[in-house]
Amino acid sequence: MTVMGMSLLDFARGPAINTAMAVFVLGVLWRLVSLLGLPRSVDRSRPKAGVPSAPMAALAGIWRHMGTPRGFGPMSMFQVFNGWIFHVGLAVIVFGFAQHMLFLKGLFGLSWPVLPTSVITLAAYVTLASLVAALVRRMTHPVLRLLSTGNDYVSWLVTVLPVVTGLLAVSHLGARYETLLALHILSIALLLVWFPFGKLMHAFLVFITRAETGMTYARRGVKT
Repeated sequence: MTVMGMSLLDFARGPAINTAMAVFVLGVLWRLVSLLGLPRSVDRSRPKAGVPSAPMAALAGIWRHMGTPRGFGPMSMFQVFNGWIFHVGLAVIVFGFAQHMLFLKGLFGLSWPVLPTSVITLAAYVTLASLVAALVRRMTHPVLRLLSTGNDYVSWLVTVLPVVTGLLAVSHLGARYETLLALHILSIALLLVWFPFGKLMHAFLVFITRAETGMTYARRGVKT
């Protein structure tokens, strides 16, 4: 298969991934600058006595939302636990796989120990199962289904595609390895292009919003 005179693999690991990385970097910077550059109102209320410093309050706000809020039921616990599974799983796949590390080393000049392919494959299957469970819950939970938009489903799709295509490439299933590798790289390019403009951007924004919430709660003496 060729794209404008070059093989699909050459196109994927050349123009496609390079353009996607440029869109990713510029898009993330644009979103962050747009958010941080918004006018901020001055909180003129008097802070409660004994409130922690702003950095400590920010860290507390981030930490507080890492688990299930008190008083929430088993389904909320499942959502948080399942979220941890696929987030950690994705991190293991991205940073623990030797080929991924070599790619990142080429970009940043940094290297680190990697995990055996068998461990990465197991992590990929667990991550895939967790992502499917998250989708099923979104589609069957009456409130989540009502609140979900196309953004949620597209974000899920572009996240799961690299996992699926990566598993197919490692297992040599469905097509020639070069074709599977090209599809895997193209799925990553799609993820990078979508990232700044969809809900995946929460990977950056979540820490900013939770830190801001933590500082606001601390200033007002809110106990959570």
